[in-house]
Amino acid sequence: METIKKLIPGCAVLAGSAVLAGCSGTAEEATSNVAQGDEQRPNIIYIMSDDHAVRALSAYGSDLAELAPTPNIDRIAQNGALFTNSFVTNSLCGPSRAAMFTGKFGHKNGFNFNGQEFDGSQDIWVNALHDAGYTTAAIGKWHINLTPKGFKLDHWEILNDQGEYYNPDWITADGVHTEYGYTTDLITDKTLSWLDEQRDESKPFALIMHHKAPHRNWMPAPRHTRTFENVEFPVPQTYFDDWEGRQAAAEQEMTIYLHSQEGHDLKMTTGVGESEWRQDIWPHLFARLTDEQRKEWDDAYQARNDYMNANEANWSDEEMALWKYQRYMQDYLATIISVDESVGEVLDYLDANGLTENTIVVYTSDQGFFTGEHGFFDKRFMYEESFRTPLVMQYPAKIEAGTVVDAMVQNIDYAPTFMEYAGVELYDDVDGQSMVEVLAGNSDQARDALYYHFYEFPGFHMVHRHYGVRDDRYKLMHFYHPGDEWEFYDLSKDPLEVNNAIDNPEYAGEIARLRTRLQELEAQYAVPPMDEWRDMVLQEYKGAKYKLDEMFPDSYEDGKVIRVVE
Repeated sequence: METIKKLIPGCAVLAGSAVLAGCSGTAEEATSNVAQGDEQRPNIIYIMSDDHAVRALSAYGSDLAELAPTPNIDRIAQNGALFTNSFVTNSLCGPSRAAMFTGKFGHKNGFNFNGQEFDGSQDIWVNALHDAGYTTAAIGKWHINLTPKGFKLDHWEILNDQGEYYNPDWITADGVHTEYGYTTDLITDKTLSWLDEQRDESKPFALIMHHKAPHRNWMPAPRHTRTFENVEFPVPQTYFDDWEGRQAAAEQEMTIYLHSQEGHDLKMTTGVGESEWRQDIWPHLFARLTDEQRKEWDDAYQARNDYMNANEANWSDEEMALWKYQRYMQDYLATIISVDESVGEVLDYLDANGLTENTIVVYTSDQGFFTGEHGFFDKRFMYEESFRTPLVMQYPAKIEAGTVVDAMVQNIDYAPTFMEYAGVELYDDVDGQSMVEVLAGNSDQARDALYYHFYEFPGFHMVHRHYGVRDDRYKLMHFYHPGDEWEFYDLSKDPLEVNNAIDNPEYAGEIARLRTRLQELEAQYAVPPMDEWRDMVLQEYKGAKYKLDEMFPDSYEDGKVIRVVE
């Protein structure tokens, strides 16, 4: 699709049918050209949550769909497209965001693990749209620098690092301030305020709306602290996995029943009648609650915690592990309810203001998440629950309602997709490919294989560094630091990924084929030789903290929360 800028050289585009004065050609000629060869450029609302598992989005029809539905996010799938094979390049918050913004793998965009500084001078789809006449904004979680340095944003209000669930600190161009309330709701309010009162209505808009939820430590809104208190969620078949034949899985530190913080994560208290949390490595988060909020919180959890404390001594390890799973799921899914409500408010606003038809609305997560599979919470691994991410997209003017896309896509594909829909020329050296054709049903444009690389070791949860390849049936992974192990899975016969078939002679041919395909992908994406990564020690990761009071001395009090990399 051509833009007005292409049709009338030298013009700066303001909107789908408006151009600045001083261009060659008259306004009447511009209008005529638009009518003949161009269409109104779409608005874009890119909504991304943090750590939303595919299993926890009911449009995918999992075993949680009826117990914990997400009807508003499902509306996007019903109005447009549901992607059944959406994946990331690196299942970690910061690297995933960098890949999404640039359309490039981390070894090209320079952001491979949390705590690095994102280079905002490189090509970014948001900037390309801004240069083409879009008004742009970012509201919510950022997590790839303290501020959106290098991004061409007409408006931005972002959370400090991970953000807090209650009474968060907001960073703006004017400094830092604290606002009282529940963070998901505040992000929603700020988004609707910008759409309704602050955006330049003479231009198409590109809005980045990023939620903190449902990231750890899963603190629901006051209205949802009790929503699932009497619900028993199905336990994954692999919850008590023994990780046989999978050394990296056996050496991780992310099992719900062994490694989650009993206070910080599971809100377990010290005894009957007590409200003090047990182990809590980040006590400042709970300390942010006001006295009123704290009382409401204690009232919601006291009876359940008292029951646990009264019975803990009589429970077996397995019974306690199952109790912890239920507490984890109750809180995790309760934080998603607020995100779903937020999406509903945005969709309702678009409907009420006649913006739905020409607005692309995307909902996704920065990666997948384990909801007890293999005993895990968190992400990082190339196993399906972590590697795969939810993705739904509506654009009524172009995407047929009820579309199901089975083609494999990755988060590097968002940049070229948005740019093609906006009629903006794609910049060079992009690893991703536009999803426009597969959304139109052209399967010839689909990938045959995916490349993945996780770099962060040593680090939180101690997941070994690994890379791998996945096609429509098989997966090959190489865990290369600190060990040296290969894993291979036939996903059609072993969808739970519990039988490492790397030494099974039945698959020798497929393993050899995938090794070759992996080398081809490394060449295609210009991945540096492995010996350059093998000995890399992530010292930058260990010490990555940025003090707000140093960047904003006039608006941030000494001693408040510094940037904590997780």
